[in-house]
Amino acid sequence: MPDRSATPSRVPQLDRLLGLADAAAPARTAVVHPVDAVSLEGAVEAARIGLIEPILVGPRSRIVRAAEDAGIDISALPIENVEHSHAAAETACRLARSGAVEALMKGSLHTDELLGAVVDRSQGLRTDRRMSHVFIMDVPTYPRPLFISDAAINISPDLAAKADIVRNAIDCARALGVGMPRVALLAAVETVHASMPATLDAAALCKMADRGQITGGILDGPLAFDNAVSPEAAERKGIRSPVAGAADILIVPDIESGNMMAKQLFYLAGAESAGIVMGARVPIMLTSRADGRMSRLASAAAALLVARRRREGLNNEDRPA
Repeated sequence: MPDRSATPSRVPQLDRLLGLADAAAPARTAVVHPVDAVSLEGAVEAARIGLIEPILVGPRSRIVRAAEDAGIDISALPIENVEHSHAAAETACRLARSGAVEALMKGSLHTDELLGAVVDRSQGLRTDRRMSHVFIMDVPTYPRPLFISDAAINISPDLAAKADIVRNAIDCARALGVGMPRVALLAAVETVHASMPATLDAAALCKMADRGQITGGILDGPLAFDNAVSPEAAERKGIRSPVAGAADILIVPDIESGNMMAKQLFYLAGAESAGIVMGARVPIMLTSRADGRMSRLASAAAALLVARRRREGLNNEDRPA
């Protein structure tokens, strides 16, 4: 059994996420261009505690030199030698298309460079779905994991893109143990106004769920942030729904509101977060240099749980494009 006893329980919900991953076989993972200490350390530790089986994809000489400089032992890890970061992204996608790996982990390259290879129409990892990022937030003052999407990829999504963002978030939450996630479609107010597009989109998404176009979760909206997460606020405003005051998933109107919300929770509310990209053929960990140890491990655990769910059978919406 992998040794996960050394992982400290800093944050209950992220620790719970690591616990959920205990029973799953490690996810075969392409670590893309890990030519610095931070990305190598994250991959090696995730491998040590049994979350991933890494293949390091990048220039062998730079990977080995970075490991030596940082005192990291990578002697047992396979290396797919390529010339540069762009080739590393393309090679990782090829490994995922062939089934050799079931997840990707971003190393020391720009997010746009990795996602550029992922969205390539002929050689990438597109499916019928729009890709989106899901933050898995552990907020100390909230009694359950809080999934926020999309705060990292889709800048100003239209209705069709928001429908896929909702589907991806539901799939992520269900893979992480939320049986029937409650999805709050956020806007500035909880009533529909013709002059506020976010309220119109929320109403349309709810009707799509009523007609079976979005499944696997319970949708309500528009909801303002307060009555999505606070039972008292929902009660004061007379909102009666299974979602109001108890949301598992928050769907934001655009990347600006989502990014600000996630960072406010992190810096002002003491939240911790993990995150993965959904909607591609495999889950993608977009870890950054600013992410802490627990965030990196929890992101790997989330990717493992999504990969395990996919081993059990793809959803119809996840067909390769």
